[in-house]
Amino acid sequence: MPYQASYVRLLKDGGLAERKAKAYRRLSCCDLCAHACQADRLRGRTGICRAGQSVTVADYGPHFGEEDVLVGQGGSGTIFFTGCNLQCVFCQNWEISQLREGETVSVETLAGMMLELEEKGCHNINLVTPTPYLPPILAALEVAAARGLSLPLVYNCGGYESLAALELLDGVVDIYLPDVKFGDDATGLKLAGAPDYFAAVKSSLTEMHRQVGDLQLDERGIACRGLIVRHLVLPGGLTGTVEIVRFIAAAISPDTYINLMNQYYPAYRAKDYPPLHRGLSAREYQAALQIAREAGLHHFA
Repeated sequence: MPYQASYVRLLKDGGLAERKAKAYRRLSCCDLCAHACQADRLRGRTGICRAGQSVTVADYGPHFGEEDVLVGQGGSGTIFFTGCNLQCVFCQNWEISQLREGETVSVETLAGMMLELEEKGCHNINLVTPTPYLPPILAALEVAAARGLSLPLVYNCGGYESLAALELLDGVVDIYLPDVKFGDDATGLKLAGAPDYFAAVKSSLTEMHRQVGDLQLDERGIACRGLIVRHLVLPGGLTGTVEIVRFIAAAISPDTYINLMNQYYPAYRAKDYPPLHRGLSAREYQAALQIAREAGLHHFA
């Protein structure tokens, strides 16, 4: 039997509409991410992410560069949102995250994008950097689900989430895909402008795993529910890989799927933050893999 997305069940009992309403109310004193800026976005104020009430999309379409368990044959149906609640000095998508390139779209248009991706044969709806736009995303999801959308929902985020937002997503998201960047708070503040970064991420990962558990695959080997953690390995050991993988293995689950990414290259303002001015060496990446294995992790996405 095909997997039924969580939000489909929530739509039927009115729960999706309730979550949407709660999310919009939070915009009056925004705490949708761990910054908890308290900006009144309903009155035109903005916080760290600089997002307002409406939703801005940079691009969308079938994507084949994601993890194999998300891509399959039809691709992952990605929607790239403009902006970010983090300010990483090495961001490789800085034109979208910091310069905020993109187009403001209506809830109806966003719903149409989701349905179009399903019609194209994508295996999931992959929301990239969605947290600043949680209310209109829930509104669009309600519209799309009422029109037949049933693909698993992937929440592809920076991991610096608030428990208030994750509570709204309980029973909505099928697959959490957080990008865990740093294993200590000081580095998170210096390189991403995020106070108490690792503390917030640990709380987020714990709640995400409580909601969806370890990754489940269907008969085709495609992910349908669960947690996948991404970790971009940085040069010079800046990411604190040891602390991250040990926490995941001990406090989340040793069966967690993790993608240790080796595609770092200097971008945005990285040249001003040595050793980020150089690429990642093969030795550094192999060391990170060994650290993860020694911690007890064994599913590498």
